[in-house]
Amino acid sequence: MKNLDRFTEPLIEFGAKLNNFKPLEILRDAFMLAFPLTIFGSITLIIANFPFLSQLIGETNAATLNTMLGPASTATMSIAAVFLCMGIGYYYSKSKDCDPIFGAAIALAAFLLVTPMFMNVDLESGEQLLVSNVFNIDRLGARGMFVAMIGSYLAAFMYCWVTEKNWTIKMPSSVPPAVSKSFSALIPAVLTLTVFLLIRIGFEFTPWGNVHDFIYQVVQAPLTNLGKGLGATILAILCIQLLWFFGLHGQIIVNSVLDPIWNTLTLQNLEAFQAGTPIPNIVTKQFIEIFTVGIGGSGMTLAVVIILMFFCKSQQLKQIGRLAAPAGIFNVNEPVIFGMPIVMNPMIFIPWIVAPVINVIIVYFAMSSGLVPYTTGITVPWTTPIFLSGCLATNSVMGGVIQLVELVVVGICWFPFLKALDRQNVKLEEAAE
Repeated sequence: MKNLDRFTEPLIEFGAKLNNFKPLEILRDAFMLAFPLTIFGSITLIIANFPFLSQLIGETNAATLNTMLGPASTATMSIAAVFLCMGIGYYYSKSKDCDPIFGAAIALAAFLLVTPMFMNVDLESGEQLLVSNVFNIDRLGARGMFVAMIGSYLAAFMYCWVTEKNWTIKMPSSVPPAVSKSFSALIPAVLTLTVFLLIRIGFEFTPWGNVHDFIYQVVQAPLTNLGKGLGATILAILCIQLLWFFGLHGQIIVNSVLDPIWNTLTLQNLEAFQAGTPIPNIVTKQFIEIFTVGIGGSGMTLAVVIILMFFCKSQQLKQIGRLAAPAGIFNVNEPVIFGMPIVMNPMIFIPWIVAPVINVIIVYFAMSSGLVPYTTGITVPWTTPIFLSGCLATNSVMGGVIQLVELVVVGICWFPFLKALDRQNVKLEEAAE
C-alpha cells in the first residue's frame, strides 16, 4: 500500500495543480465561448451536406441549398480563432479584475493587427479587383489558432499590467460610467496595440514575413503533427483513465492541455470538408469526443451499465446500473464512476485502462484503412447518444456502426471482471441477510 501511495500521491498532486492552473482554465473557458455558435454552424452544415440529398431534392436544389446555408458555417466555425481571442481576452482580464469587455476587444484587435492582409486579386490574371485589403479566412480559423492563443494572452496581459500600474485617464465621478471606462482603457489599449504594430512591422523584415507563418512553421505544425499520431493519442487516453481512476476529472485536465491541438486538427478537417477536398486528419477533437466519450462517457462505460443491469445478480450492482442508465445514454457517467465505484477500485483497474486504448486503436485503423470516414469537423455535442453521434460526426452510417463495435469490445473487456465483482457482492449481500 505504501508503494502504491508513493506512485499515486505525486500523480494526484500534479493532476490537481494542472486542473487549477489558471492559464489552462482561461483557455478552457475561452474555447467554450464558441460552442453555441459552432453548434449552429454544424447544424446548417449537416443539412447542406446530408447524405443522398441531391437524390432526394435534385442536384440543382441541393446546390442552391448549400449556397444559401454556406455563410452560416463560415461566420461561425470558420472563424473560431476570432472567438478564441475574445474569450481569452475576456476571461484573463476578468481574472485580473480588469474590465473584461475591453480586454476582449483589445485581444481581438491585437490578433487582427498581426494577421496578414492580402490584396483581392484575380487568380488567373493577377489583376487587382479591389483597392482595399482583405483577410484570408483561413488565418481566422485553423491556421491562426496558435497565434490567437499566444497573441491574446500577451495582449490581455499587457492591458491588465498597464491598468494595474494606474497608467490610465481618470474621469470625474459625474461622467457616465461607459465614458469613464472608455477613457480608462485608452492608454492601456494604445500601448498594447502599439507593441503589436511594432511586432507586425518587425516580422516583415524576417524570412517568414509575418507572425502567422512564423508561429505556424515553428510551433503549430510540429505540435499538430505530433498530436495527431496514434502514439500521442493513446498516451492522452491513458492519462485520462489514470487520472479518473484516482478521482480526478481526467477529461478536463488532459483536454485543457491538448484542446488547442485537437481543435486545430478539427478545423483543418472542416475546411477540407467544406472545400470538397480530401479530409487530412484522423485524430481530432471530434475523434476524441465521439469515439471515446461518446460511448457512455469517460472510459466508455455504457456497456458497463448494460452488464450491471442485465447480467449481474447483485442487487446493489443492478440498482447502480438502473440509476446510471438514463445519464449513461447521454454520456454522463459520474453515477457509475463514483457509484460502483470505479475510482480506486483495483478489481476493475485493468478493463478501465485497457478497453479505451483497444477501441482507440480499432477506430484509428478503421479510419486509416478507409472502412470508416474521417470526422468532418462538424461539432457534435458530446451528449449526443451513441450511433447518432458517430453518423453525424463522419457524415456516414459507418461512424455509428464502429461505435457499436466499440460498445461490444468494451463489454467483452469488462465482463469477466464485473462477474468477479458481482460474485463478491452477492456473497456480501447473502452474509448481511
